[in-house]
Amino acid sequence: MSSEEFRLVSPTIDNDGNLPRKYTQGGQGAKKDLSPPLEWYNVPEDTKSLALVVEDIDAPDPSGPLVPWTVWVVVDIPPEMKGLPEGYSGTEEQTTGIREGNNDHKIPGWRGPLLPSHGHRFQFKLFALDDTPKIGHTVTKERLLIAIEGHVLGEAILTCVA
Repeated sequence: MSSEEFRLVSPTIDNDGNLPRKYTQGGQGAKKDLSPPLEWYNVPEDTKSLALVVEDIDAPDPSGPLVPWTVWVVVDIPPEMKGLPEGYSGTEEQTTGIREGNNDHKIPGWRGPLLPSHGHRFQFKLFALDDTPKIGHTVTKERLLIAIEGHVLGEAILTCVA
């Protein structure tokens, strides 16, 4: 891994890639809808904004196939920010201009997953963008992905297991 690589990390995810239980809704020690802390490094030059999408990429659809379940969407993150602190989602101290989009529960913010089984992989994907995405009032993962097409300068991905 190059030291110049655009990277996304969380100080709470251990070396085995485990997402601590307190960020989920299941089991002892779980805290309701507490978002994990995130840090990023080496944001690409000319980045105008950052956007984050977090998904449970092992979520089963009732009809059978795996369909990623959106846990958190955050847009309009200033490129000079170096991360988001633990519990950032839904707090009053949010940085002006940053917006939290709707997750697949149709509500804004981090929604700690209630897992039917252990071993689900969670993918945190941070996009470095050459513009601020024009999404409109209601932010969703789908609207974000359409708005950023052709504007992605880099992607940093962090995958963990819960």
